[in-house]
Amino acid sequence: MDTTNSDGLLNVIDLEATCWDGQPPPGAVSEVIEIGLTVVDLRARERTQRHRIVVRPVRSTVSAFCTELTGLTQAEVDRGVGFAEACRTLSERYAAGVRPWASWGDYDRRQFTRQCRAQGVAYPFGHPAERTHTNAKAVFADAYGLRGRPGMAQALRLAGLPLEGRHHRGEDDAWNIGALVLDLVARGAWPVPASGSAPGSG
Repeated sequence: MDTTNSDGLLNVIDLEATCWDGQPPPGAVSEVIEIGLTVVDLRARERTQRHRIVVRPVRSTVSAFCTELTGLTQAEVDRGVGFAEACRTLSERYAAGVRPWASWGDYDRRQFTRQCRAQGVAYPFGHPAERTHTNAKAVFADAYGLRGRPGMAQALRLAGLPLEGRHHRGEDDAWNIGALVLDLVARGAWPVPASGSAPGSG
C-alpha cells in the first residue's frame, strides 16, 4: 500500500473510551466511545476539518466517572454507531488507510489495535500499525528539549496556545493537537517521511 502523503493532509485523532475510577467492573473492557478527528493541511499549514464519531460500546457502559471526565453519557453513546462502522467511516471518508495520522502519545494507536483485534474489525490505518502513525507527544518533547513528555494541556501552555473547547472531549482535543502539530511544523520539527518510510515513532 502506498502510504506517502501525496495530498499533504494529516489526520489527527483523539479517542475517548469507557473508563472507571479504579478497576473496571467484572467482564467490562475499555472501549472507544468517541473518535475526534481534525484534518491538518501540512502544506497550507492550517486545520481544515473537524469531525467526531460517537461510538456505541458493547462490552462496557459509561460510568459516572467517565461522564465527569468526558461529558459523554450512556444515552449519547447508545445513539452512536458501532465500532466497525466508525472504522469504515475513517477509511472511506478520511482516507485513513493511506493518509498519515497522529495522536498525542501512543494510547490511541494501541487502543485501535487492541479493539480491532478483539472485535474482528479491519484496522483502518494500514499495516503495520506503526507505519503511518506519528506520536505527536514524543515529537513535541524532542522539539522543546523536554526530559518528560507533557500532556496536551501542558504542551499548549508551553507553546503559548489556547486550549479550545473542553479537555477530554475527543473532537476538541483533536483540534488542539492539530494546533500543536502546526506549531511543530512551523518550527521545522514535524517529521517528513521519505517515500515508503515510517512518518514517526510509535
